[in-house]
Amino acid sequence: MPDSYVEALCREIRSRGDRHRVSTVYFGGGTPSLLSLGQLSAILAALADSFDLSAVEEATLEANPEHLSPEFLAELSGLRFFNRLSIGVQSFSDHELRAINRSHTAAQAIRAVNDSYSAGFHNISVDLIYGLPGQTGGHWLANLRQAAVLPVSHLSCYTLSVEPGTMLQKQVESGKIALPDEETVLKDYETLLRWAPEHRFVQYEISNFAQEGFRSRHNSRYWDRSPYFGFGASAHSFDGSSRRWNIADNESYIKNVLSNITYCEQENLTPADAYNELVMTSLRTTAGIAKASIPQAFYGHLRQSVAKYIEEGLIVETASHYVPTTKGLLQADGIAADLFI
Repeated sequence: MPDSYVEALCREIRSRGDRHRVSTVYFGGGTPSLLSLGQLSAILAALADSFDLSAVEEATLEANPEHLSPEFLAELSGLRFFNRLSIGVQSFSDHELRAINRSHTAAQAIRAVNDSYSAGFHNISVDLIYGLPGQTGGHWLANLRQAAVLPVSHLSCYTLSVEPGTMLQKQVESGKIALPDEETVLKDYETLLRWAPEHRFVQYEISNFAQEGFRSRHNSRYWDRSPYFGFGASAHSFDGSSRRWNIADNESYIKNVLSNITYCEQENLTPADAYNELVMTSLRTTAGIAKASIPQAFYGHLRQSVAKYIEEGLIVETASHYVPTTKGLLQADGIAADLFI
């Protein structure tokens, strides 16, 4: 990671810091495990100068398996700050990893998880992807079974997203790689939902499963619309009434921050915007929409709009919530869009 990026990042942190007391910290949005120990220390110093970190309960570092050497893990542990690792495993199959152009191997992924635990990181999340090219239901179940025998306490499981401009997109468009059909992907998700409780993983969001006591506190703040600060290129922030996002290009971010030029945009949310966001994020969780969280002005609209989904068995109404069923979670985005103002 270029020192100039770290310098810009630290400057942004210090320029926006207000000694606000924070409870979670998350180093993500790319490959923060590429940072050197000195760079990590500099960023942590900027955070400590600018915010009250005395009450931090969860501090996460995203990492790729190939970066988690025993030496790096020992250095990371020595910082005495991070207590959670989120490891981008994606698959425990070398064939599947090659298909999505990942640089690590299955053996590296397994070793990274075990070495992380041995280094004292006992809150470990891994990312897994289903719907991969050439992946069968048996292959997906094998990935889950491998995760179950490792010291993993949290799983984030996603369908494959083909990003524009990537090598994978070109291979899919050319027909060199074929993606599973929608029915196959749905069966994989249903396999996950059956497997998870048998291995003490409880679903609390569409894609997230945790053993008792290991839900991601930081990510839960996004889903319940708590305020948060975001720093760095592409980072987003939310203060309860407005959203702010930084420019995405690294070079432009560095240049603008170091030159005191505007590097972000901001949008003030209308009451309708806030309601729509609340519906969208709440329906992605197993808790659902809390009735008490809905402004009175929109409650009648919600109650009327949600009725058909209750009849269809996609949402269950309780005394306090509108809770998506398993089928409802699978259709959460579409349902939410229909409930929008």
